[in-house]
Amino acid sequence: MKKEQVAHCQFSVWYPIFKKHTIKSLVLPLPQNVIDYLLDDGTLVVSGSVLNTQPTHNTNSDSESVEDIQWSDDETTTTVTAPEFPEFTSNVQEAINALGGCVFPKLNWSCPRDANWIALNNSLQCQSLSEIFLLFKSSDFVTHDLTQPFHKCSDQDSPDPEIKYELVLRKWSELNPGGEFRCFVKENKLIAISQRDYTQYYHHILTQKEQVRLAIQQFFHQHIQYNFLDEDFVFDVYSDSQGRVWLIDLNPFGEVTDSLLFTWEELMSGGEVHQQQESPVLRCSTSEVTVQPSPCLSYRIPRDFADLSTGEDAYKLIDFLKLKKSQQEESEEEEDEEGEEAQQ
Repeated sequence: MKKEQVAHCQFSVWYPIFKKHTIKSLVLPLPQNVIDYLLDDGTLVVSGSVLNTQPTHNTNSDSESVEDIQWSDDETTTTVTAPEFPEFTSNVQEAINALGGCVFPKLNWSCPRDANWIALNNSLQCQSLSEIFLLFKSSDFVTHDLTQPFHKCSDQDSPDPEIKYELVLRKWSELNPGGEFRCFVKENKLIAISQRDYTQYYHHILTQKEQVRLAIQQFFHQHIQYNFLDEDFVFDVYSDSQGRVWLIDLNPFGEVTDSLLFTWEELMSGGEVHQQQESPVLRCSTSEVTVQPSPCLSYRIPRDFADLSTGEDAYKLIDFLKLKKSQQEESEEEEDEEGEEAQQ
């Protein structure tokens, strides 16, 4: 996997080529101040959101648009001014409205699927920029796009291609996870297909395995093969209830892309995948026994901490700190008592 191949898999590069065969989308350039905000480890809150940590507190009434967040106790007060991006916010909302009011957001390569736990509806569906920011700032996948997009490329000594970061807004579509598949292409040949959501068992995939394989293979030959900029790549598709196939995404052919029910060793070197010359190998969960845990589970956190990060219940932070202080005081008292007994 080379840096140029990764650059070719940016959404704004492949979308114009396959626009007729994928979901309607709009692309907006990311201003530098928005990029800086996404990389900032500070508050998740954007203008218009307020955290109250006391039953009563004063908000700056002189400010027409910037809300102040107060973290107060008896001794000190810390004020964090929420950032504002008025022009960008307006452009994003206009794009969201043009796409029907609900969108699926992503950056040049990745979507924040590792952060859906933090959304109130446990979904990547967004209706405003603040909802998009909440997902993006909680996503390691998005951070990877912004900080190390060429990680694991074989040509690390070569200069990085110039990247212009963009916000991609895709028209929201209710997709059945059982209809999603990941397809692996090597030397412009479709060699393997994997069930995308391998954490579940879908009976229809197993019973319609050959039909699914043929539909995806036909879609590849008619619309994808020889039309992309590289001969090695990975593409995701969705097969709807009527058997039609739609392109969802393109990814680099390499370890930064999840190989799902395959291993990168067999995809690159041989085995069953390369022995089958006529048609690609299709793998799916064959029973509930073979179901595997979601790789995104490691990104989840307890609900209480999600409430803290979203500002849903800032009082929990106070309770948590009081509890830790109480535990520390009890521990110190026990140590003092043990010391006194030892001296006696």
